[in-house]
Amino acid sequence: MTEADPILSAAGLDPGAVRSIVLAALAEDLAGGIDITTAATVPLGEHGRADLVARAPGVVAGLPIAATAFLLTSPEVELTSIAADGDQVGPGQPLLTVSGLVGPILTAERTALNLLCHLSGVATLTRRWVDAVAGTGASIRDTRKTLPGIRALEKYAVRCGGGVNHRMSLSDAALIKDNHVAAAGSVAAAFAAVRAEAPGVPLEVECDTLDEVVEALAAGADLILLDNFDVPGLVTAVRLADGRALLEASGGLALANARSVAETGVDYLAVGALTHSAPALDIGLDLVQAS
Repeated sequence: MTEADPILSAAGLDPGAVRSIVLAALAEDLAGGIDITTAATVPLGEHGRADLVARAPGVVAGLPIAATAFLLTSPEVELTSIAADGDQVGPGQPLLTVSGLVGPILTAERTALNLLCHLSGVATLTRRWVDAVAGTGASIRDTRKTLPGIRALEKYAVRCGGGVNHRMSLSDAALIKDNHVAAAGSVAAAFAAVRAEAPGVPLEVECDTLDEVVEALAAGADLILLDNFDVPGLVTAVRLADGRALLEASGGLALANARSVAETGVDYLAVGALTHSAPALDIGLDLVQAS
């Protein structure tokens, strides 16, 4: 791999946006100065090879983003991918080999690992949820509960883990929540107002009660979010919808009850924890050769 841009584009990521994120992270690490430790300990011009290695089992995500960190620090670096985003990896498994000037490699190490470990953690947690509902017909979907500035990367990691994305922003889809209903006066009034403002956008209605589900269905909603419904309530909502709308369970979800929720017949489980609470996957960089 001599450049990461084609891989980023193929993954549905904007290479320019990724470069901006990585450059900001590198600038934060250097804080306008130099990497003092590396400058003091690594002879100028020393070449070598380093491996990014998984220390724990999980699903990898973000290898081309990590590659971008090394390339932006040293454009002449040579990268060899050993794993691919979405792969299940185990402890001790090499993921990416980086060859070139040792100084820039070590300077980019933490930036690359911060992004790679976090995104791989998101992908790993997502895969656990996906596996928990396998065979039910339900999909695991993310939310906008993402870290500021890296939403596109986190949602990419969700896809690497087998999940599906909800809306990327407030402008590409509408979600009528309880406060919108309170402002408009009713579910039907809020639905009509959004349809009048943006007739072509996907529109989801959040419902807290079965009565609101009935109201949303009568208004013509084709996607309904069932907020904090218990399993019997979800079963009733599925029966009421009778295929007229897609249903998404949200709130009170955990891996322990994911399958029972999915088996009610809902189409999606919305899991904010995929992005706001995923533990990082342990990945390290080992300098294995220097000359």
